Amino acid sequence: MLEQLLIFTRGGLILWTCKELGNALKGSPIDTLIRSCLLEERSGAASYNYDAPGAASYTLKWTFHNELGLVFVAVYQRILHLLYVDELLEMVKREFSEIYDPKRVEYFDFDETFRQLRKEARAEELRKVKPMGNDGRKQQVVKKGSGGFDGGNKKNKSDAKEADGDDGKGRKLENGHSNGNHNVVGEGNRGMGLANGKENARSNNGAFDVSKLQKLKSKGVKKTTDTSVVVSKDSKADPKKKITKKNRVWDDSPKVAKLDFTDPVEENGNENIQVVAADQGESMMDKEEIISSDSEEDEEDEEVGKDSKPDAKKKGWFSSMFQSIAGKANLEKADLEPALKALKDRLMTKNVAEEIAEKLCESVAASLEGKKLASFTRISSTVQAAMEEALVRILTPRRSIDILRDVHAAREQRKPYVVVFVGVNGVGKSTNLAKVAYWLLQHKVSVMMAACDTFRSGAVEQLRTHARRLQIPIFEKGYEKDPAVVAKEAIQEATRNGSDVVLVDTAGRMQDNEPLMRALSKLINLNNPDLVLFVGEALVGNDAVDQLSKFNQKLADLSTSPNPRLIDGILLTKFDTIDDKVGAALSMVYISGSPVMFVGCGQSYTDLKKLNVKAIIKTLLK
Repeated sequence: MLEQLLIFTRGGLILWTCKELGNALKGSPIDTLIRSCLLEERSGAASYNYDAPGAASYTLKWTFHNELGLVFVAVYQRILHLLYVDELLEMVKREFSEIYDPKRVEYFDFDETFRQLRKEARAEELRKVKPMGNDGRKQQVVKKGSGGFDGGNKKNKSDAKEADGDDGKGRKLENGHSNGNHNVVGEGNRGMGLANGKENARSNNGAFDVSKLQKLKSKGVKKTTDTSVVVSKDSKADPKKKITKKNRVWDDSPKVAKLDFTDPVEENGNENIQVVAADQGESMMDKEEIISSDSEEDEEDEEVGKDSKPDAKKKGWFSSMFQSIAGKANLEKADLEPALKALKDRLMTKNVAEEIAEKLCESVAASLEGKKLASFTRISSTVQAAMEEALVRILTPRRSIDILRDVHAAREQRKPYVVVFVGVNGVGKSTNLAKVAYWLLQHKVSVMMAACDTFRSGAVEQLRTHARRLQIPIFEKGYEKDPAVVAKEAIQEATRNGSDVVLVDTAGRMQDNEPLMRALSKLINLNNPDLVLFVGEALVGNDAVDQLSKFNQKLADLSTSPNPRLIDGILLTKFDTIDDKVGAALSMVYISGSPVMFVGCGQSYTDLKKLNVKAIIKTLLK
């Protein structure tokens, strides 16, 4: 049953809603659709599933009237497969656009029209389903008869018939209708036949594998004995130590100093590490980035002109000139496809994941389809302008990312502000944690580090070196400890000492490593940090989607609370090594919905800056 059908403008004004459909919706599926799908440029998807608090779950479908700026949304329970919804939305869109007036805000007279349209849509669905249902009943009779007369020796034949000629079942599933008795009987016989077939196959394969394994084992034993003999001979024959090559000494040249840049060590074993907090200068986070002049825009216009030349040749000079003067009536999907394909290829060359580029182009096509093309305007420039608006909406943070303000708010409540750094191996979590600590120290914020990477050898020593250089305290418990407990004790210590911020370093882990992901989920659930930062490389392409989606999925699945904590922000590292391949930033923000809060662009403590959205978009579309 259809739960709700809603018509509203892109500005959010509700024009019409059907009051006869069902009870009130549980939760807020419409608001969630707008917030997490339409505003996030995911409108190219076919449907959206919403899990309401409780047992209810809905499926939402929608369509746009881009010329009038209207949105049509239908809501129904996910357990029902209503095949007439798409056709009903198109019929409602067609009828409502004829009576739409921008000055009107109430359309009570549309209720009767909607009732008639719903009857027509249902009748059309039944007409499509009836012939399929008759075919299915005939097949059911044939199957029952064959099941009654065939013995156990003919099961394979009946199974083959089902596999080859089960068209009725496929049709019924496509139309959402099935006969319960037929499915039970057919599936039971089929399941028994498959089970017998599998058992026979297993037994045959098992006998074959055992004989092969015995041969392989005998060969393996011979090989291992031979190699052991060779190794032992070599070890006896060459007992001398390996001779190292000495540096050549020239007679006239002066003595060369040893190239050893490690820090000197005192007699008691403590390293003499220089304090560099005052020598590095101002962090790039506090500097305004200057955007280049408008020369790049001119280059873009030239490139767009080049792209559109082949289309002009195909259409002919007169027709293209007339179309540019008069304007096109309504843009269709076929008109947009060449420009969208070129734009998709351009995004992929900038390291945007293929899946993300395709979804973005689908969303832009959905927003432009049906719009009227203005005079003296090319389709390619219209598509590029729409893509630029979409990228601005995606990359612009939807919430405040001012960490200093949040730190001061936490200080007033007399508790430390906790930041947890998570990510895969080798992306630079510890180094960029030190950069964030240096930036906070410049703003007179007291910082404490928590060494919760108890898995990787040398991780605690690495963080200890940064803490000594920056002259800030570090909380450590060594290796092979529970990182969740270490983080909890670090937060308690920071509360006692009056530290404003606790920066928690965690072990690098791949997104498929179940034990380490479980340990990370436990750390986040136990300590409830204020900010969970995902540290990712700007070098990754398609893997960015896999990393972030699986991190969020694992944190949600392994959480014990009904409202699990997911990734709150992104820290992009190695941004100075990618030239114009800035697509990882777009891929990560699109797949997670979290903003890029920091960008690492070098090896010193000052090399940390904010993401410049305008510069990223200009680079992506250049």
